[in-house]
Amino acid sequence: MYDFILKNGNVIDVKNEKIDQADIAVKDGKIAGIGHFSGENVIDCTGKYITPGFIDAHVHIESSMATPMEFSKAVMPHGTTTVIADPHELVNVKGNEAMEYILDAAGDAPLGIYVMMPSSIPATPFETNGADFTAEDMKQWKDHPLVLGLGEVMCYPAVLSKEEQIMKKLELCKGMVIDGHAPGLSGEDLKAYVEAGVMTDHECTSFEEAKEKCLAGMKILVREGSAARNVENIVPGLVKEPEFIAHFMFCTDDKHLDTIENEGHISYNIKKSIQLGMNPISAVKMATYNAAKTYGLNDIGVLEEGKDADIVILDSLESVEVHSVYKQGRIVNTEFFTKEVKPVNESMLHTVVLKNISKDKIQVKAEGKIPVIGMIPGQIVTKFLQEEVPSKEGLFTPDSEYSKLCVFERHRGTGNAAAAPIKGYGITNGAIATSVAHDSHNIIAAGDNDKDIIKAVQTIEEIQGGYALVSEGRVLGTLPLTVAGLLSQKPAKDIQKGIDELLQKAWRLGISRYIDPFITLSFMALPVIPSLRLTDLGLVDVDTFQLLKS
Repeated sequence: MYDFILKNGNVIDVKNEKIDQADIAVKDGKIAGIGHFSGENVIDCTGKYITPGFIDAHVHIESSMATPMEFSKAVMPHGTTTVIADPHELVNVKGNEAMEYILDAAGDAPLGIYVMMPSSIPATPFETNGADFTAEDMKQWKDHPLVLGLGEVMCYPAVLSKEEQIMKKLELCKGMVIDGHAPGLSGEDLKAYVEAGVMTDHECTSFEEAKEKCLAGMKILVREGSAARNVENIVPGLVKEPEFIAHFMFCTDDKHLDTIENEGHISYNIKKSIQLGMNPISAVKMATYNAAKTYGLNDIGVLEEGKDADIVILDSLESVEVHSVYKQGRIVNTEFFTKEVKPVNESMLHTVVLKNISKDKIQVKAEGKIPVIGMIPGQIVTKFLQEEVPSKEGLFTPDSEYSKLCVFERHRGTGNAAAAPIKGYGITNGAIATSVAHDSHNIIAAGDNDKDIIKAVQTIEEIQGGYALVSEGRVLGTLPLTVAGLLSQKPAKDIQKGIDELLQKAWRLGISRYIDPFITLSFMALPVIPSLRLTDLGLVDVDTFQLLKS
């Protein structure tokens, strides 16, 4: 006796790239057979398309600002049944405590959550983070059943120069999956990076870059998140050269709840790829079989007898319109999310400690042309500009074109602070601050006046992490993120509502509608993405991998 039968659907065979009209019998969370079956619990799938559950090959759950349980509620209705999570945001703040938290929470979540051990804690020597996470620390987690390998190796110059710590981590994870992060890496440097053991990359912004990395032996994760959107730049190349599709898969990397709600999750990567001319079966294969094969997840990614019944039923293949979702044979509905969540350890809830915050620390000398971070709409890469900026008495004074970007250290009580002009953010008559500042997650702020910047930063300390929006000395709104200053303990819908309200208020302060005021800001402190970034220690020239002298 089967638990249920999906009757007369168009079953997508991703392995052989064909569609068969058939039934799928499910029992005890597994696919019992594909063919023609009869039984009591029959679900008519006539005219519908049946695919394996979608897999996000690389995601930072922290970017949703929701706990793993609430993240599950957000993505599973869109067809995502498994994710490969890299918790380096949390681990940068709390180290082993954060690793324990995410693995426990992943085990309790209904979504299939596998974990990569963060490799770059901190990502570079040009910033102050909250905790260490060495190869010795990794040993205790390496054999955990949910751990698949080493998370994105962001500090690729350290790999190329064979620095001791990263080489120890690469050696420890031999035989496991090792994720990469190497925007723009090419030629002999790329070859050396791959030879060190790095297997994947999700930072490609063109098909030419992706193709070179693929030919060098890497698997390519095509990213479509909230701030970084690469599908449109890569997929047309795959359409022209489909022989490379077997080496490609999809990821979101960083995607906010509101974007998930409005667009979908991995379903959006598939849909957009189909719109760009990709064969629908190929797009589904990238989202399922290719990802499962790359990460050694042998029980998912394909509809076959004996595999987990992770199943998505689509009303339309072309538009990827999700009708219903099953995870290990259970339908994803309200009753699916009833498991009680364990309370968060208190040590994860008090992580914002500021010292000696003052306007004096964020003054920028403006004599002649000075370094300016140039924003690029729709991208998280920046330009390294040298420009004359508005000034008064030799100091930079922000306006609608040039905002002041600031970073304040919040982990170790150093009192470090740094500031620089940023062009293209556009905030006027106010300031935004957040404890979400990749990847060390100090407090980053942007504004057009020092008073509002300081007020916004102090508000972040008061709420122990999150978002704060200030105008004319008045707090317009906050979004508390009490878990490590990164996650809310509230329901996903409440988080999304809070974000939506803050976004509308932020845009009214002049920030371009082409920029997500919070997500984009959070990447301006990430010194592994070209070309110019700001950390608590100062400006970083990512192209030369050097801290600029102040």
